Amino acid sequence: MTAPASPKVADGPLKEPGAGGGLDRGVLATAMVVVLGAIMSILDVTVVNVAINDLAKEFETSLATIQWVATGYTLALATVIPITGWASARFGTKRLYMVSIGLFVIGSMLAGLAWSAESLIAFRVLQGLGGGMIMPAGMTILTQAAGPQRVGQVMSIVGVPMLLGPILGPIIGGYLVDDVSWRWIFFINLPIGIVALALAARILKRDEPKPAERLDFIGLLLLSPGLASLIYGVAKGAEMKDFLKTGSLGFWAVGAVLVLGFVVRALKAENPLIDLRLLKRRSVAAASGTMLLFMMAFMGAMLLLPLYYQTVRGEGALQSGLLLAPQGLGAMITMPIGGKLTDRIGPGRVVLVGMVVVVLSVSGFASILEADTSYWALGGTLFVMGLGMGMTMMPTMAAAIQTLVHDEVPRASTMLNIIQQVSASIGTAMISVLLANRLTSELGGGGGGEIGSTEKVPPAIMQKIAGPMADAFQHTYWYSAGLLLLAFLPALLLPRRKPDTPAVDAPMPMH
Repeated sequence: MTAPASPKVADGPLKEPGAGGGLDRGVLATAMVVVLGAIMSILDVTVVNVAINDLAKEFETSLATIQWVATGYTLALATVIPITGWASARFGTKRLYMVSIGLFVIGSMLAGLAWSAESLIAFRVLQGLGGGMIMPAGMTILTQAAGPQRVGQVMSIVGVPMLLGPILGPIIGGYLVDDVSWRWIFFINLPIGIVALALAARILKRDEPKPAERLDFIGLLLLSPGLASLIYGVAKGAEMKDFLKTGSLGFWAVGAVLVLGFVVRALKAENPLIDLRLLKRRSVAAASGTMLLFMMAFMGAMLLLPLYYQTVRGEGALQSGLLLAPQGLGAMITMPIGGKLTDRIGPGRVVLVGMVVVVLSVSGFASILEADTSYWALGGTLFVMGLGMGMTMMPTMAAAIQTLVHDEVPRASTMLNIIQQVSASIGTAMISVLLANRLTSELGGGGGGEIGSTEKVPPAIMQKIAGPMADAFQHTYWYSAGLLLLAFLPALLLPRRKPDTPAVDAPMPMH
């Protein structure tokens, strides 16, 4: 089934590109609704991570058990994201977006009322089922509302919570856990979610579901368990510092086989869960490859500095979050600029400039990071990294979406969110293992590979190990820099001109 010749009002922006124009009030209102949902779901991940130790004490359980509060949420995300593209077409993006926010709010309320570790884990899974659909559904709504000529600008808006979440999360989480109650890290989502639901009902345009759309059950049975198993295996390997141990190898190997089976099926199926044939387009393939490598490297690098602050410098979670703020400030400056440049000159040049800046800043950390490096120097380098990030991630996503027709956007945004989730999980796991192994090497074994707070380490011992620990962090940054350099290869293939029209040159039939 191809797109109808005379689209309804909701499909209009793709036929009215508004070349070079800014975002009108309607698109800005839609963006506000999407950003509210995105902030809620993304902040929740980092806010909860800060509270893990306190939750273990509250429920008198082990860290290995309570860690499932984070792991269960992540696995729920991976399970539900693949179905978002189909559900958007079948039920409509507005309905899906509101249902996903509703599930997230209900899960948040129940998590805040949890009476045991087991109940909290179960309610976090419910949260994840809603949270996994919020971003891809929101991206679909916003890109369809703005049209291809303004995708760069709307992507820069969507990127704000994605970049600020890892920075604001520890600050908010640290404050709530220390000064209010751990329950409020979940209750805080209720007013935000209720406002987002009310605005979505009022502002978002009516859906036009397609009842003829059939769910690819075989694809779903391959991809959702495959992603969950792959991410769990990688996370378990990072925990054990060895991806080849039985407890890790079996899960990620089975996951990889299932995902590969889905790829084979998706390339042959008439109506696949995610249309991988979109990758035949150079812009989509280049953007996907760039995002895969860049997110692995960047999310891995993002793991290092807060750990450095807490282990080498002895800072708490709240202080570490505050020290990460310069990155968010840098990204806020360049994201709107990068979005407008993407729409005017194409994403290729913008992304390459941004990546150069990120590589230089990561290399800077690999050069200056010592046990007593000035916080001003670290903050300045982090600010520069934020400048580069603001011109990289969202323009890359825009490069993939700019060339698509209206009906292809939901499945493309779903595919991009899966790539983001998987690459971020692999990147953080890989870098954490490399760091742990380097710490063991620098400290001569004896538990040196354990990454955690050093607040209780005697000052005399801390003075001896701070230097070698800083060397381990410095060395690990070079791995991220090397991986970032690989991301330049697909980035060179990104479009270097603005989109004139939606990609009607060779649209793939979706049904």
